Parts: sequence; C-alpha cells; structure tokens
Amino acid sequence: MKRVAIIGGGFAGLAAGVELAARGFRVNVLEARPRLGGRAYSFTDEASGEVVDNGQHAMMGCYTHTLAFLERIGATRKLIRQPTLRVEFVDRQRGTGAIVASSLPSPLHLLTGILGYRLLDRAERMCALLGAMRLMAMRRRRDPRLSQSTVQEVLIALGQSENARRSFWYPVAIATLNESAARAAAAPFAEVLARAFFRSRADSQFVLPNVGLSDLYTDDAQAFIAVRGGSVTVKSAIARLSLRDDRISALELRDGTRIEADACISSVPPRALAGFLPLPLRTSSALRALEQFDASPIVSTHLWFDRPVIESEFVGLLGTTTQWVFNRSKLTANGNGSRGQCVSAVISAGRDVVEWDTTRIANTVVADLRSLVPAARAARLLRSVVVKEKYATISPTPVADRLRPPPQTVVDNFFLAGDWTQTGLPPTIESAVASGQRAAQLVAGRLAGH
Repeated sequence: MKRVAIIGGGFAGLAAGVELAARGFRVNVLEARPRLGGRAYSFTDEASGEVVDNGQHAMMGCYTHTLAFLERIGATRKLIRQPTLRVEFVDRQRGTGAIVASSLPSPLHLLTGILGYRLLDRAERMCALLGAMRLMAMRRRRDPRLSQSTVQEVLIALGQSENARRSFWYPVAIATLNESAARAAAAPFAEVLARAFFRSRADSQFVLPNVGLSDLYTDDAQAFIAVRGGSVTVKSAIARLSLRDDRISALELRDGTRIEADACISSVPPRALAGFLPLPLRTSSALRALEQFDASPIVSTHLWFDRPVIESEFVGLLGTTTQWVFNRSKLTANGNGSRGQCVSAVISAGRDVVEWDTTRIANTVVADLRSLVPAARAARLLRSVVVKEKYATISPTPVADRLRPPPQTVVDNFFLAGDWTQTGLPPTIESAVASGQRAAQLVAGRLAGH
C-alpha cells in the first residue's frame, strides 16, 4: 500500500487525507499544534463552558467541495442551511435593510432580492443589477482588468455609487475575501459572485455550523482516515524534508522521528512552508515568492449578554468597525442556561484592530452593537472573549493572486494544498477543501504510474 504524508491538519490537509484514504492509500496526517483544525477551530470557554470558534465562519450552498467532504465523513447533520438567501444589514442613517431572495429560478431570485433592498435607492438598485451582470460578462470573457485591478477600482469603473459600494458591495467583498475592497483582487471576487449568486438558488443559501468548527469536521475526518488504516497525529512538527533522486523520500520531525513516504502534500500556510522546504523547492519559480505573501487578520469577539440582543442568525453592521454579528445561542442552541445570549462579532482585515488590547476591542464591538441595535442598549454585558488571528489568510491582492502557486511542484512527488494556493477562489474554507482534494487526486494519479 502506497504511503502518503500530509503536512497540516486543517481543512485542506484533512480533505486531502480523506480523499486519499477513500482511494486506498495509507495516509499519515501530521499536525504541528496540539489540536487539529488549522486556522478554523473551536475551543471551550472556561467561564461559560460554551464552545466558541476562533472566528465565526459562514459557508454557502456553492461550497460544493466542502459540502461533499462533510457528507463523506458523515458531518452534514451538523449544519444549518437557510431555506432561502436572507442577509440583513443595519445602518445608522438608513435603518435596517435585507436582501431576501425570492422563489424564482436563478438568477431572477437575486434580482428580486436586490430590488427589495431598501438601503439603496431605486437608481442604485438598478445600477447594482446592471453592474453585477457586467461583472459576470467580464469574467466570462476573462477580461484582464479583473486580474489587474482591485474590487474598488472595478466597481467604480462599473458606475457603482459610494453608497452602493458601502452598503452592498463592500460587505460582501470583505466577508468573502478577508480584505478591504481597496486592496483585494477583483478576479476572485467575481468568481465568488458567479458561484454564489448566478448558478442556482441553493448555491446562494448560507450554510452555518450548529456546533463548534473543530466538532464540525476534525473528529469525523480523523475517524474516516483511521478506519482505513491511516493515522492523524498532533504535536508532529516538521523539521525538514529528505530528498533522494529528486523525490521526497521521508519527513523528519523536530523530535527526531523519521517518516517514510511515497508522496507528500503540504497544506500549511506560506510562512510555515518556507521553514522546512529543501533548497530545490525553495528556489523554484513557483515558490520563490513565499516571503512576499502578506497576511490579513481576523479579530473575533465573543460576547455574553444577560438577554437577547439580535433575533436572526446573523446581521451585518454598516459604517462601524464591527462588520458582522452572529447569534451563537441560536446557531448552536447552547445558551448560558438563562435567557441570555452569546453573540460573536467579526472584524475582517482588521490590521489596526488586531494590535489593540482586548479591552479596547471588546468595548468597540459593544459600542458598535449598541449604536445600531436598540435591544443591545439595555443588555448587560456578562463576559467577553477576544480572539486574534493575525495570520488568518493571505491578503488576496492582485499581485498576491498572481503569485499563488499551483498544486504541482518541481519535485515529482511533492504537492501543495491550502486556501492560499491557486484555486481561482479567495482564501476561504471552500478554497482549502478544493485544494486538498485536487492535490490528493494528483498524488493518486502520480503514484498509479509508479
């Protein structure tokens, strides 16, 4: 039985491991940290006893690779799926508005959703629809402006007003790209819009875990691999890769353990990958730019109030530092035993915020929430927990998007996976899972010839 070593135990690594285990390979997934999950994990808050995520993640029906992965490992029961697309926003000046898709077939369901979005005036709604169609036309003809421009530059060129950008386009961009529209590449943004809103009504539905992120997939993936003769180990940091005859022959761990392998997949981020690459790989054209990928942080704040403050599963805040607030008590049904509520607030691409102390961050989030949500003003804050992911994703700028490497490398049996590799998508869970599955398929094809 051929042996495949996979470096990294997050979505990409476990997806690759599951794919290869299903194909009959002996898989060894190696995770450096004492837990699985990579940059998408959950933990138990000691004071409340509740499970919270390092950062609230939302998926969509268009996450076909992710949903197939979760179905294969038996985890889809841990998901909540919207019956139809509904996204609510709150603005200090204009009040509340919601994008609610109709029962019409795609893309007409989106048309009615935008036409009913009251935070844009009538002209802006029509312009947004026309802008979306023109953006899809640019994608179909592979317009070079998408790869060379930022989201902001393209939207301005498409005639989108400042209010339309602020109240409609930018919240979608920062949520899907983890980067500001002024910095993010337009090409992956167009790809997200095409998959989420221009394929089917089911693709546009939000899909949210009703458990912690770690509980969603790590244990089930580990069990899937183990029952097929593989292994998943933590506290297994890679020191170096051994090359023989221009192929990876073994992985050497920091504790001195040597693991033989017929092929290897690395699913770790650029910074970690650069630490153990052998010279032929480090100097190859595809990987020479590892040091040039900037990181984009995500700051999450978990708040426990003495009473409910929001009713829906999540709401977008406009014009504030805080961008999204999720109703954890509703999603996970693990309230604090009273009539209180736990909410999780997200600040994506918060380069300045991530350097603040946790008290300032929590106070800012609470103030944002109370400024826009009346029910939060009378609520008493019981506890707050701030989680900073400084290296949550790469910053998907136009330059970075062009530097993202393919899964193949110059070493015959060494492949790359991870949300940051070239998948055509921004660095999301779907990008991670798709990359892991693709790398696994390439390994299977390569080893079949040996």
